[in-house]
Amino acid sequence: MMRVQLTDERRTALIEAVQAFFAERFDEDLGELRAGLILDFFVERLGPPVYNQAIHDAHSFIQEKLVDLEGEFYEPDETR
Repeated sequence: MMRVQLTDERRTALIEAVQAFFAERFDEDLGELRAGLILDFFVERLGPPVYNQAIHDAHSFIQEKLVDLEGEFYEPDETR
C-alpha cells in the first residue's frame, strides 16, 4: 500500500484542479472519471519520489539542528 494517500476533500479539489487545467490549457473538458484517472497516475508516479524527498529534506534539517542544538538553543545561565 502506498503511503501517499489523499483525503476525499483533497482528492475532490485536485480533480477539479485537473479539470480546470485541461479546460484552460487544452480547451478540453474532462469528466470526473478521466480527471480522477489522470490524478491517480500522477499520485502513483510522483507521490513516492516527492514523499521520499520530503522525508530526506526533513531528516537533513533535523540532523543539522541536532548537531548544533546547544548553539541553537543555549541560554546563558548567570547562576554558574
